[in-house]
Amino acid sequence: GRGAVSCTSDGLLMRLRGGAEDKDDEDLFADDDEDAEADKEAMKKKAEEAKAKAKGDKPPAKTNVVLDVKGWDDETDLVEMEKLVREIEMDGLLWGASGLEEVGYGMKKLKIT
Repeated sequence: GRGAVSCTSDGLLMRLRGGAEDKDDEDLFADDDEDAEADKEAMKKKAEEAKAKAKGDKPPAKTNVVLDVKGWDDETDLVEMEKLVREIEMDGLLWGASGLEEVGYGMKKLKIT
């Protein structure tokens, strides 16, 4: 049984070293011009579809964010903190409702959307 294994492994070693009996000259990593052209056409088509979708009249997507602001200690003025947070202005940013919530041990947090 051992001779059959070594014969098979010898054949495998020959193939790995490049001395295979059925050696193909095909380069598996070569560029295929037909595939490249097909890929380019597909990419152009996808780009045109993306442009068409971008031109649509649908409103921009919105995200609702809840911001929890906790003070350093129980003496932090969260009403003043809310004023400072609302002073932050960015394109598309709209501040919504806010409120104070109990965290524990007499401390509160500012929750603002």
